[in-house]
Amino acid sequence: MTSPYLRVVRASAWYDLVVTAGFATPWTYAMVHDVLSLPERDVMQTLLANLMGSVVVVWALLRIVRPQPEHGLFDGIARTLFSAWIAYALAHGGPHLLWGFLVVEVAFGVAQLAPLLLRSGADDPGRDDASGVVEDRPGMPGSAADARVCRRGDAAFRT
Repeated sequence: MTSPYLRVVRASAWYDLVVTAGFATPWTYAMVHDVLSLPERDVMQTLLANLMGSVVVVWALLRIVRPQPEHGLFDGIARTLFSAWIAYALAHGGPHLLWGFLVVEVAFGVAQLAPLLLRSGADDPGRDDASGVVEDRPGMPGSAADARVCRRGDAAFRT
């Protein structure tokens, strides 16, 4: 059985796969570009879109096939960065279409980071401060069942 947290990690991966697959190759990007009626494209724009699309597709496939709590941590961090750059584009006259992407990025970012932030406090009743182990909550970052611990201050996962 998959935990609710890992279902969020996997759902965010499916979203990424659907949204970015069209950017992964020059041919699919040309189609996406035409459908979105974007300004004329050039070789460097196509290259950067393909690099981003390829990396995000591979990252999404990893989270679909083998979702892990630390994947949610890193994806949440990436979504924070993506949200910042989307907000920057909007502040500089980017198309209103970006608002929809910003909402989804922020929502998945919060859904993946909030459980970690809420559990990282020293006052967490499930934390054994001597070992850093959190009481067993399968599928949650820092749970003993996953043999991973996120310690306050260093945010390092240990096995």
